[in-house]
Amino acid sequence: MKPLNLVILLFSLGFLLAVVQVGALTIAFDKLGLSPQSAVLLLLASVGGSLINLPLFQLRADPPRPEEMPPMGRFFQFPALEWAGKTVVAVNVGGGLVPLLFSLYLMRQYPLPLGKVLLAIGLMSLLCYTVSRPIPRLGIGMPILVAPVSAALLAIILDPTFSAPLAYICGTLGVLIGADLLRLGDIRKIGAPVASIGGAGTFDGIFLTGLVAVLLA
Repeated sequence: MKPLNLVILLFSLGFLLAVVQVGALTIAFDKLGLSPQSAVLLLLASVGGSLINLPLFQLRADPPRPEEMPPMGRFFQFPALEWAGKTVVAVNVGGGLVPLLFSLYLMRQYPLPLGKVLLAIGLMSLLCYTVSRPIPRLGIGMPILVAPVSAALLAIILDPTFSAPLAYICGTLGVLIGADLLRLGDIRKIGAPVASIGGAGTFDGIFLTGLVAVLLA
């Protein structure tokens, strides 16, 4: 295939995916009771905030291991940061603080029993911790569909009336707690200069988890 044709094909596929994604976003935000203006504000805060990491503390960590990157990883390499024997633990605004604040907002807006909310978050955190794994030089990884599907099913079982907001809350906070906070001990083994709670690939996981869980609930 000629390079120009390949570019056109990729552009067309990207455009179609964008259209589908925007439609899905509209449905998801509508199920959460957000106005179009509020939905745009939340989306901008999530995407824009994903560029901001707020340092929290430092951990002494092992140096990066010399393993070869996975085959697909070669296509997505970034300039390596200088290793200083420490890992800076930070919180990502878009992937950590925004989902937390929006979850608290949903808990105030909907009559969700606190016991069910805590149970859902606890079960999702345990699941995310179980299926997540530290990936050297990259971070914490987990199967992308496990969290949203599980959050949706759990929310439907615990509270069918308000399953959408409960799915978002337990899905996003479950990933944050189970795949990030409970995995802080594994950060020493990853060999990364910076570990961002809710950042990098985790942001995508948390963002997609919340939206897909809401759509399925």
